[in-house]
Amino acid sequence: MALPIGNVLGILSDNLRKRKSVLPLKASTATAWADGLDILYGGDTVIYTGYMYQLIPSISSLAKRMAGYEDSWMTKFFGVGRFFNKIVSLSKFMTHVDSEQQDAYNNVVRNIAKLLMAAGVKFGYLYDKELYTGALVYDQGVDDVFIKHAERVHKVLTDNGVKKVITIDPHTTDMLRSVYPKIIEGYDIEVISYLEVLAEANPDIANNLDTDLVIHDSCVYARYEDVVDQPRQLLTKAGARLHEPELSGKLTHCCGGPIESLKPAKAHEIAANRVEQLAECGKNVVTMCPICMVNLTNAASDSIDIKDISEYLVKAYGR
Repeated sequence: MALPIGNVLGILSDNLRKRKSVLPLKASTATAWADGLDILYGGDTVIYTGYMYQLIPSISSLAKRMAGYEDSWMTKFFGVGRFFNKIVSLSKFMTHVDSEQQDAYNNVVRNIAKLLMAAGVKFGYLYDKELYTGALVYDQGVDDVFIKHAERVHKVLTDNGVKKVITIDPHTTDMLRSVYPKIIEGYDIEVISYLEVLAEANPDIANNLDTDLVIHDSCVYARYEDVVDQPRQLLTKAGARLHEPELSGKLTHCCGGPIESLKPAKAHEIAANRVEQLAECGKNVVTMCPICMVNLTNAASDSIDIKDISEYLVKAYGR
């Protein structure tokens, strides 16, 4: 029996409506990446994580749990689960987050902030006031819940005097830059990806990479936000030799997300196809999206080594 998509989406949507995220995340976990960086609160320009990297361990755990339920008789009880989830969050029972994995994804955000600092970019952070953007619910077409949440996010930004947002992942970039302006009247917040910021800043190289890398483009960055040249510019300037897989740039191949929690088997099949394409070009693969990173990593086994682009960039441009 297939997963009851309506009830799975219902649980995620109920969480967003009641708990401000598809999977509730402790504020201390979401903001841990900033510990010790002395980033000022708020300001005209802020870094906005959208919780994407921080949520990946929970999303990955949920996807694995859903894979175990796929074609199981237990799916008939998901409606009951949704009912109780409206009363008390069941997320902690549905996910088991590995602390090392959480630290690794938090460290990606930390690296990005350090890159911006090294490039001389001035920015603040909203800390526990920051909210998830609702990207997953938007992707699945739950418009009523998404619109209300988008308005809530916009209010947080305007109430804190934010004029410009530096985003760190493709989904948050797309939500805040391309989707929100279509549904929120008077939306005038400038949104720019950190990769665009770094490419424009043109920072000096601290260490030459001198390595071969296979680049995997994010569908959202490449197709919707025109972030294609910037990551290549930054990596090649730092001495990396880039290899382009079959289907790259605006024609990039999907990683299998964001259906991993709804159709785990199909998502894994799509990711495995992409891993084969990437492996034909080399072993060291660079991604720039947390969803791409986790889906490809889960499908890759030992065939390729996958790292977020920030891990290479912080070696090259960090101080």
